[in-house]
Amino acid sequence: MGSSSDVRVRRVYEPKEDADGTRVLVDRLWPRGESREKAAIDKWLKDITPSNELRDWYHEDRTATRYDEFVDRYRAELADPVHAAAVHELVELVREGGPVTLITAVKDVPHSHVPVIVDHLEHELRHH
Repeated sequence: MGSSSDVRVRRVYEPKEDADGTRVLVDRLWPRGESREKAAIDKWLKDITPSNELRDWYHEDRTATRYDEFVDRYRAELADPVHAAAVHELVELVREGGPVTLITAVKDVPHSHVPVIVDHLEHELRHH
């Protein structure tokens, strides 16, 4: 069974490594300027990303307090049926024998949706 240690995060602009395992793009939009071949994406989970409304709202004002509210709102979205199905798919990939590397194009990974996905995924792996 996979574990949270089987989950990694990398930016799409970093070269692919053998240790990446299954590379899962967790952005709604394809990374600008990146070819499909070079990105080496195995799966693209658009439905795990924040809604366009939430993403636009957060990008209007990227302050620390706004990030906290973004995290709360995004966690709520992850419980809706469409997001939950994408989370389940990601959980299954890890359980099938990671590693799984979450790939993103965002510049500020620590203040993006990616840490929320990782936290939620770790919770799901521990409790289900």
